[in-house]
Amino acid sequence: MSNRRSFSLTEGPLLPAIVRFSIPLVFSNLLQVLFNMSDIAVVGRFAGAEALGAVGSTATMVTLFTGFLIGMGSGVNVTTAHYIGAKQPKDVSETVHTALIILFFSGLALLVFGFAFAPALLKLLGTKEVLYAGALRYLRIYMFGMPALALFNFGNGVLSASGDTRHPLLFLSMAGALNVALNLLFVIVFGMAEAGVALASVLSQYCSAAMILIFLSRCEKPLSLELSKLKVTPGKCRQILSISLPAGLQNAIFYIANLFIQGAVNTFDAVMVEGNSAAANADSLVYDVMGAFYMACSSFMSQNFGAGKKERVRKSYLLSLLLSFCAGGAISICLLAFGRQFLSLFTGEPEVIEAGLIRLRIMAASYAFSSLMDCSIAASRGLGRSFVPTVIVILGSCVFRIIWIFTVFAHFHTMRSLYLLYIFSWGITGTAELLYFLHCYRQQMRQLGS
Repeated sequence: MSNRRSFSLTEGPLLPAIVRFSIPLVFSNLLQVLFNMSDIAVVGRFAGAEALGAVGSTATMVTLFTGFLIGMGSGVNVTTAHYIGAKQPKDVSETVHTALIILFFSGLALLVFGFAFAPALLKLLGTKEVLYAGALRYLRIYMFGMPALALFNFGNGVLSASGDTRHPLLFLSMAGALNVALNLLFVIVFGMAEAGVALASVLSQYCSAAMILIFLSRCEKPLSLELSKLKVTPGKCRQILSISLPAGLQNAIFYIANLFIQGAVNTFDAVMVEGNSAAANADSLVYDVMGAFYMACSSFMSQNFGAGKKERVRKSYLLSLLLSFCAGGAISICLLAFGRQFLSLFTGEPEVIEAGLIRLRIMAASYAFSSLMDCSIAASRGLGRSFVPTVIVILGSCVFRIIWIFTVFAHFHTMRSLYLLYIFSWGITGTAELLYFLHCYRQQMRQLGS
C-alpha cells in the first residue's frame, strides 16, 4: 500500500491546496466530535439525566488529556513536514520512528496518571456527590484508551505532514461506526450506562490506532514504519520534544483553566450543570472544525519554510486564518438558528435545554474570534517556535480566566458572566500571539533571503 494519496504542499495554487488538505481533516474532526457526542447522546437518552451529568462532568478533564496528545501530534506534524519540504528522507525516517516511541510512552504515562488521580481530580472540580460514582467509573475506563489515542495522533501527524489527510478520515470513519454500534449495545442491551460508553470509546480508539499503524507500515519510504528502525534518535528526540512538549503542555494548561470554569459551573444546581454539559458539545464541534485549518497552517508553513519558499509561508498563514474564521462563523450561525434542536439531541428535558441555551447563545457569538489566537499559534509552531506561544497562552488565557472567575464571576455569579470570559481571553491572547508570530516571521524570513 503506497502513500499515493498525498500531495505536495510546496507547489501549485495555495487556496485550493489548503482547502483540499483541510476538508478531510474537517470531516475527520467532525467524526471525532460526533462519535464523542454519541456517547453523551446515548447516555442522556437511554440512561437518564444523572448519567448524562456524570459523563458531562468529566468532559473538561478528558479534553485536558486528549488535548495534550493532540498537541504532541501537532509537533510530530511540524517536524516531519519540515524535513519533507527540505527533501531530507533520512531525517524524515528518523523523525517518524522516534516520534512513535515518544507518543506511545506519553499515552502510557497519561493512562497511569489519569487512573491514579481521577478521584482527586473529580473532587478538585467539585463534582456533585450524586454524579461522582458514575463520573469516576467513566473516567477510569476512558483512560485505558490514552495509548491508542497517542498512536493515532502520531500517525495522523505523520500522514498529514505528507499531505495525506484522507486515510485518517477513513480510519476514523470505520472506528467511529464501531463506537456508535458498541455504545448502543453496551448501554441499551447490557444497561452499562457510563461504563458502556467509556468502554466503547476505548475499543474504537484501539481500532483506529491499529489501522493507522498498519497503513504506515505499508507506506513508501521514508514514511514507512519498520521494526528494525524503531529507535530513538537523540537529535530528533530533542527537536520533536522542543515543539511537541510545549504544544502538548499548551493544550493541557489551557484546559487546566477550564477545570476552574467547570468548578464554577458546579456551583450551580444540577439542571444548570446538565445544561452546560449538553451545550459544551458545541465547543468541540466548532474548535475541531476550525482546528483543521490550524493544522493546514502549520503543515503548509513548515513544508514551505523547509523548501525556502517565503511567499507561500506568508500566504499559508493568511489563507488559513481567513478560512478558520469563516468556518467558525458559519457553524455559529447554525447553532444560533437551531440551538434548541441541537440540545435536544442530548436531552429531552425542557429545563435542561433552557439552561443549555444560555451558554450556547453566548458562545456562538464568540467562537470565530478564537481563530486569531489559534491560527497564530499554529503559524509560530510551523516556523519551529513553540515555547513562547505556550507562555502567552498561560498568561493570556489561563491566568486571565482564573482571575476572571475570582473577580468578575465571583461578583455577579451568573452563567452569563462566566461564559463571557471566553471572548475577552481570546481577544487578549490572540493579539499577543499575532505580534509574536510577526516577530518570528520577520526573523525566519531573513534567513531565507529576500
